[in-house]
Amino acid sequence: MEVKIGVQHAPRELVLESGESAEEVERVVAEALAGKSQLLSLTDEKGRRVLVPVDRLAYVDIGESTTRRVGFGAL
Repeated sequence: MEVKIGVQHAPRELVLESGESAEEVERVVAEALAGKSQLLSLTDEKGRRVLVPVDRLAYVDIGESTTRRVGFGAL
């Protein structure tokens, strides 16, 4: 699932592919915004961890899960 994170005063958004479900990502973001942590911490499919200070979050866009296509089929 693709997750886009907007950071205040940053010209580009952070984009990562997460192996978690949309509900799990939403729960982690909600807990961070509720003040349980000062950092939003998400891990991508390759095991890299992304940490963003909660007070600098502009938005979090949780995309749909996509299946990877194989072959030369029509687009």
